[in-house]
Amino acid sequence: MDLGLEGKVALITGAGSPIGFGRGIALTLAREGCDIVVNDIDYENAKKTAAEVEALGRKSLAIKADVTNSAEVKDMVKEALEKFGRIDILVNNAGATNPIQPFVETPESVWNKIIDLNLRGTMNCAQAVLGHMLSRKSGRIINISSGAGLSGTPSFVAYGAAKAGVMAFTKGLSREVISSGINVNNIAPGLGDTNFIRIPGFPPNLVEMVTKTQIPSGKVTTPEDLGNMIAYLCSDLSNQIVGQTILVDGGHQHL
Repeated sequence: MDLGLEGKVALITGAGSPIGFGRGIALTLAREGCDIVVNDIDYENAKKTAAEVEALGRKSLAIKADVTNSAEVKDMVKEALEKFGRIDILVNNAGATNPIQPFVETPESVWNKIIDLNLRGTMNCAQAVLGHMLSRKSGRIINISSGAGLSGTPSFVAYGAAKAGVMAFTKGLSREVISSGINVNNIAPGLGDTNFIRIPGFPPNLVEMVTKTQIPSGKVTTPEDLGNMIAYLCSDLSNQIVGQTILVDGGHQHL
């Protein structure tokens, strides 16, 4: 099915990691005809993703920027607009979780970092592109949260709180800008074989254990799973889906 994304420009944050969701999202949208701005704090990996996009026949631009730094985010958006002249799609994918530990033992510096990256970073990027999108009366913003934001997860309290904030931000912003032609939605992915499960303290058999006991589909969420849903949400087929949190998780039993 032609989703009508040919020639659109997508800015995807946190898209450098070779085993992250962002890279897969970038490549999926490139296959749908989008040119891609690849953001990551790891510039070398961002360039690798950009090269893969170009190998698919699309234009790409790698930009190093820390999404928690509003000045760097504004510079990133400016550079993207200078290169492509437009930003049609923003995917706020950059994020990370806190180390496994009870909240009472979590230093303030740690949960400040988690909230800054997952929530403030999302807000920084959305605000930076909104002026451009509002002037064109067109745009799609897709935020990435987590099932932890719905259920809360012991030992990941700060992460769950930040992702719940992303959901509330999505809902409020969507209602504010939909009349101006900008649609905002949120995806809560299930467990994937990404950097998320490679933080210290995660059991080596976590994916197998969770897949067998908590995911009815019996499969982890892949970057392509997210990319396909994002492509749909960026198309005109989804015009009446506004401010929603969509779980792409194989029926993961969060609640």
